[in-house]
Amino acid sequence: MKVAAALTFLLGSASAFTPSHLLSKGLIRTHLNAEKSPSLPFMNKPPLLDASMPGYKGFDPLGLSNIEGVGIDLYWLREAEIKHCRVAMLATAGILFVEAFGTAPGCEAATAKCQMDSFWQLWNTSPQYIVFGLIMVGLIEMISGIATTTGRENGIREPGVFGFDPMKFASDPAKMKTLGDKEIENGRLAMWAAAGLLLQGCSTHQGGLENWLGSS
Repeated sequence: MKVAAALTFLLGSASAFTPSHLLSKGLIRTHLNAEKSPSLPFMNKPPLLDASMPGYKGFDPLGLSNIEGVGIDLYWLREAEIKHCRVAMLATAGILFVEAFGTAPGCEAATAKCQMDSFWQLWNTSPQYIVFGLIMVGLIEMISGIATTTGRENGIREPGVFGFDPMKFASDPAKMKTLGDKEIENGRLAMWAAAGLLLQGCSTHQGGLENWLGSS
């Protein structure tokens, strides 16, 4: 009887400290039964993410997709991720290609296997190439920013879509979804690869292939 009385007292005390509107609306039960994240099963699925988004894994432990009122929302976060994925894939392929096959004609001054050192070689001899490249990047950023803002305001543009589809992949929604998932997944891997190449290049002053072959 004493044990039963103690349990009754504890349960009653817990209910007393639980907001009545949560109990009446069943919000606590809803929270416990909420859909779990596919990548982090011990956490609830981020409410603004869904499986229709390319590369969806339900991974957002910091809750960045739910931040409001700071000028950055889920649309811009998705746009930024796709942009960085594409840049990282180009950077990784470019770094390894130049190391393996040499620089393009006109850039003979950049001879180092490590592309970080090669960058400074080119800067010291022909900085106009780098300045021109930075200007072109700025122009592309401006054009893409206008397209992104206009399309978002009109509600007719998905993040990362610029209407470039020479192979007509968009005519098959199922194939387009598969390709979108692959682009994000390979892009995320490329961001890690590009960061690793930059870090090892700055620390060892060797190329990525040079480091890999030397370690093996």
